[in-house]
Amino acid sequence: MKADLILYNGKIHTHAAENRGATAVAIKDGKFIAVGADSDIMTFSTASTKIIDLRQKRVVPGINDSHIHLIRGGLNYNLELRWDGVPSLADAMRMLKEQVDITPAPQWVRVVGGWSEFQFAERRMPTLQEINAIAPDTPVFILHLYDRALLNAAALRAVGYTKDTPAPPGGYIERDSNGNPTGLLVASPNAMILYSTLAKGPKLSYEHQVNSTRHYMKELNRFGITSVIDAGGGFQNFPDDYQVVNELNEKKQLTVRIAYNLFTQRPKNEFEDFSEWIDSVKLYQGDDMYRHNGAGEMLVFSAADFEDFLQPRPDLPENMEADLEKVVRLLVENRWPFRLHATYNESITRFLNVFEKINREVPFNGLPWIFDHAETIDERNIERVKALGGGIAVQSRMAYQGEYFTDRYGAAAAESTPPIKKMLEMGVPVGGGSDATRVSSYNPWVSMYWLTVGKTVGGLQLYTDTRLSRETALELYTRGSAWFSQEQNKKGDILPGMLADLAVLNRDFFSVSDEAIKNIEAELTVVDGKIVYAKGDFESYSPPHIPILPDWSPTKSYNGYYNAATHGGHNHSHNLFKSEAKKGITAQVHSCSGSCDVHAHNHDTARLSNVPVNNYTAFWGALGCSCFAF
Repeated sequence: MKADLILYNGKIHTHAAENRGATAVAIKDGKFIAVGADSDIMTFSTASTKIIDLRQKRVVPGINDSHIHLIRGGLNYNLELRWDGVPSLADAMRMLKEQVDITPAPQWVRVVGGWSEFQFAERRMPTLQEINAIAPDTPVFILHLYDRALLNAAALRAVGYTKDTPAPPGGYIERDSNGNPTGLLVASPNAMILYSTLAKGPKLSYEHQVNSTRHYMKELNRFGITSVIDAGGGFQNFPDDYQVVNELNEKKQLTVRIAYNLFTQRPKNEFEDFSEWIDSVKLYQGDDMYRHNGAGEMLVFSAADFEDFLQPRPDLPENMEADLEKVVRLLVENRWPFRLHATYNESITRFLNVFEKINREVPFNGLPWIFDHAETIDERNIERVKALGGGIAVQSRMAYQGEYFTDRYGAAAAESTPPIKKMLEMGVPVGGGSDATRVSSYNPWVSMYWLTVGKTVGGLQLYTDTRLSRETALELYTRGSAWFSQEQNKKGDILPGMLADLAVLNRDFFSVSDEAIKNIEAELTVVDGKIVYAKGDFESYSPPHIPILPDWSPTKSYNGYYNAATHGGHNHSHNLFKSEAKKGITAQVHSCSGSCDVHAHNHDTARLSNVPVNNYTAFWGALGCSCFAF
């Protein structure tokens, strides 16, 4: 058998011990056919084989994000100004001003997730006054985690928020002394107000959505991502919002493998949604590039214990068990894998009670199922997950919210949040992921930094004894994640017979300094045996450039995750925005005042309380938890 592509003179990392020390790989028809020494692999070459000298660079299996929102993110990528990795608020505000100046009416400038104020040298968020000074006429919407959104006056006018606009249940609209909205929207605790407001903005045309999705995949390829599992999401309707990725797959233009889960969009009609999909969608339908993967991460709205560590933990309503049992029983009876958003151990205990009850009557019997997030799961519940054959997909949300969690629950609790080492010790499948794009960034190397160095993007040391080795962290993001789409026998490693997905890194993950991990990118990314991304020493192999649409897109200027070279090399002194003395994390950043429009209590006192929230049954029943926060 002769190869289509040979990569040699590299440092090939495989999880299989027998292949350690390999320097070359051979690829044919989208699969690895050999891995080993240069001299052995060169025997697979012919005159038509493409042969690439890796120049002693590190090669790793293609990165697989087991929980991301690629489909929704792709539809909006070219609309969004990304602050992912931006080092200072001065830089962020410069970028905002530059984008405001070129964005045509009636379009908005949107900053939607992937950043934390603690990454900034100034260690604070922008003020509404600063945003309004930069953008008096162009609508600006800035989303911060699950917690809040900042809208300038033009955005308030665009969405029609006035002194007469009521706050929705579970949401808070800050108002001035005259009762007019200031532009601050707060999830209190329901993030629906944030995401429903974002949804009021103009959308891209279908043609531009196709272009946007292609550029988002290229951005993922930039970091060596070759596969993802799409966890659905609020306002991501099936099948309408899947047309773009369907078309790209049919045209062989996907550069990231996508396994997608179906996410219910209709509170109180979840059973009907899944019944319809079970009848119309064949489990795992598709191919190795694009395939169905089961149900979730939203199964029923009443079971969604969204995470906002600036808020007290919400208790789920009494009707949750009945709602969840009905849907999960349907899924198990039809042998559909499922995944469920689950942040807190208290919620996980109740979910497992439901699963165990169903299992006694309709055995799971090897059916793959997943808890997503599981930040505070305890050892007893990990045992229960294992007994039922489940896995846990963990994401780097603590890298962005670790300061908040520590401020509320303490450093000792943060040390094992989530308890990944314990999960692995107990033999539960664990996959790595990001939960991008509306909270964490999609950059997997920030996640690797968090897992191995134990720090947040703001530099807070969360973990010491619970840090993972670099080999283990990479395994979670490759072979570990493959379990979550039941593809562990075909991807996640560089082995003969496996799908030919890999990344050639600009820095050696196994030898660079801790802080340098965050700066790792791919110089060459291969998916299905084809080069989908190339730069630096491999620039000549780069696929043809795809124009960015529309012309004013932030992607054209900044191209996603911050890179000083591609952002014009600006080196501001940060004098534009002075750092403030730290007054306590939550007090400084979240200075709400006044009483809550919904619960008639002091808003700031309630937000900073450590007491679990128990009185949300009414709005849970009416509106459900905000799926829009996922």
